[in-house]
Amino acid sequence: MNQLIPVKDFAERRRRLMEQMAPDSIAILPSAPERTRNRDVLHPFRQDSDFQYLTGFGEPEAVLVLIPGREHGESVLFCKERNPEKELWDGFLAGPEGAIERFGMDDAFPIADIDEILPGMIEGRSRLYYPLGKDHNFDTQVMEWVQTLRAKVRSGARPPGEFVALEHLLHDLRLYKSANEIKVMARAGEISAEAHCNAMKRARKGGYEYQLEAELIHTFMSHGARSTAYPSIVGSGANGCILHYIENSAPLKEGDLVLIDAGCELECYASDITRTFPVSGRFSEPQRALYEVVLAAQYAAIDAVKPGNHWNHPHEAALKVLTQGLVELGLLDMSVDEALEKEAYRPFFMHRTGHWLGLDVHDVGDYKVGDAWRVLEPGMALTVEPGLYIAPDNSSVDERWRGIGIRIEDDVVVTRDGCRVLTDGVPKTIDAIEALMAG
Repeated sequence: MNQLIPVKDFAERRRRLMEQMAPDSIAILPSAPERTRNRDVLHPFRQDSDFQYLTGFGEPEAVLVLIPGREHGESVLFCKERNPEKELWDGFLAGPEGAIERFGMDDAFPIADIDEILPGMIEGRSRLYYPLGKDHNFDTQVMEWVQTLRAKVRSGARPPGEFVALEHLLHDLRLYKSANEIKVMARAGEISAEAHCNAMKRARKGGYEYQLEAELIHTFMSHGARSTAYPSIVGSGANGCILHYIENSAPLKEGDLVLIDAGCELECYASDITRTFPVSGRFSEPQRALYEVVLAAQYAAIDAVKPGNHWNHPHEAALKVLTQGLVELGLLDMSVDEALEKEAYRPFFMHRTGHWLGLDVHDVGDYKVGDAWRVLEPGMALTVEPGLYIAPDNSSVDERWRGIGIRIEDDVVVTRDGCRVLTDGVPKTIDAIEALMAG
């Protein structure tokens, strides 16, 4: 049961979604399935983010049904029944009664009865919203319910005539974070920041990348965040130039940098932090020079996160600073304007400067509306993560730069007059990093 997001918030989200649904319509949304890890061992269950957003209900084998204007309750949940014998093995179930009492549903039924009950709820509704194409098995099940009604048309049954992807409405709602959502994300950011600090301190002892990963996970779980938001990246030396490196098995070598991209998940909300620091506790001159460029780019990008600016403004701000730095350090032999026009920076910076953040680490929400970049508004949450990666085999640059990978990433929420950084509890200036590691 969620603690930081109250039950009334989930009810309010369902209400707002139903307000946008067409009259005389119905929405159907399944929970995530359980997935096999190997043989008879399951992966730890993680709820589908859309289902979590609307229910806070953390069990598999459940289906949410929203029926605006239904006399006996608009929010209906189908879920597993209580079974004391099974619960002795697998843990507590809420059951239909708990779905109403603890999760604020208007009505609830056993999932075993869904084939008998749900077609009657669909009947007479002109439009059916559901996640089209997301799950082939669920698509088939929905069509079976509709076919049940179509077989009874001559008896007066009225199946829905229009099918609409639910995500179009739902994901736009998820893009704007409430005050309570921001509290959860801020707490996740605090936990992750502490984990990064602990990993920096641990790095001075040498060892292996996976030992720093263990330090991260230990800190996450010590504060009640039972999962990472994504596989942790701990890349030392040239491994820091691999954007999605997750092997995390190499030894930590004196003189190398370590790039850690890691964040915990708290009540299904993700945090996402990247810091880059020296194993020795002291940056070399080439490392320092490149690091200062990336940090300046991040500051410029964060300054561009404010209402009225569009999604691409932070990226443009970071790109200009990164390119200017590459030119000034001699890694690009041309003017800044020419380098930007020719995209000559791409061998060194090949990704975007951020992404939406929320229940998914790469959260939902369109980046463009039509052909125009989306304008930033209060409540939107995003990452800001410029970087520079000098491949170890890049023969076009001096050898002293090769194999250096640097990224600096923070989580940011747009406010009414600018933005708030949620993850500033972990240092990112050179002096602050060196001081922390020296301590």
